[in-house]
Amino acid sequence: MRFTTVRLCGGEALMAVSADGLDLNMEEASARLERKGFQIKQKDEMMIIMDWNWMETTIYPQGKVMFFPLKDRSLCIKYATEILEYLV
Repeated sequence: MRFTTVRLCGGEALMAVSADGLDLNMEEASARLERKGFQIKQKDEMMIIMDWNWMETTIYPQGKVMFFPLKDRSLCIKYATEILEYLV
């Protein structure tokens, strides 16, 4: 997968934006994550929020994944790839 990254929240968060233009079904995505053992904190048709690797992680239908707190761009891409591989 190819990503660009965006720094958010005054540099305390990073978002990986998939260049592949995904359109995730959020209900199916949350079910897959729960089957993998992830605990979903909040979900709706626009986002899934969960804790992952000690970070608050938000997944969006377009394949965007935000991590808070995180400052390392290479880790952001690595983690987003790992998560989205569960979902596509």
